[in-house]
Amino acid sequence: MILAKNIRYLRKEKGYSQEYLAEKLNYKSYTTIQKWEMGVSEPPVKKLKELAEIFHVDIDDLTNEDLEYSGVKTSSNTSGVKINVYGYVAAGIPIDAIEEIIDVEEISPEMARTGEFFGLRIKGNSMEPRIEEGDTVIVRKQNVANSGDIVIALINGDEGVCKKIVKHTSGISLVSFNPAYEPLFFSNKEIIEKPVVIIGIVKELRAKF
Repeated sequence: MILAKNIRYLRKEKGYSQEYLAEKLNYKSYTTIQKWEMGVSEPPVKKLKELAEIFHVDIDDLTNEDLEYSGVKTSSNTSGVKINVYGYVAAGIPIDAIEEIIDVEEISPEMARTGEFFGLRIKGNSMEPRIEEGDTVIVRKQNVANSGDIVIALINGDEGVCKKIVKHTSGISLVSFNPAYEPLFFSNKEIIEKPVVIIGIVKELRAKF
């Protein structure tokens, strides 16, 4: 269980979510990371080497030493990039002009190089259990998305919502993870007329404990 404990400790010490670590390791779902941290399964040798590089630790220490007990801190030659976390986004207001900056988060330089990012504090329970109220999502600004992406969308000029987008020939559905909420369907005509605008894709989750 030392390996499981070390992965969990180093991920949190580095400030990474399970989703972000999974993406770094080219996994489609965070459940693989979750299983590693629970000790249900272990990473293959190739992924162990990648983990050691990501965390900047020796692979032997990663697998054999209690790094939390020994007080090991991860190191990096480059510092993180700070981004603003907002309490809301709304139509007609550029992100940089929003005055309600409620927090600051840090993303890796590697992530920062892939685009422009901001954080958004989640309200409500429509995305539970995966994303809970009070969590912060790290969003890359862009107005296009693929089916299955988790997006921040503005509907009819209202405050931005966090949903999974599903594309259809006739329009799109914005889907909540919470089954108590019905999907929101918008025809191609409604997308233009309301309008429904994608302003970013969620790339990482920062959960609060």
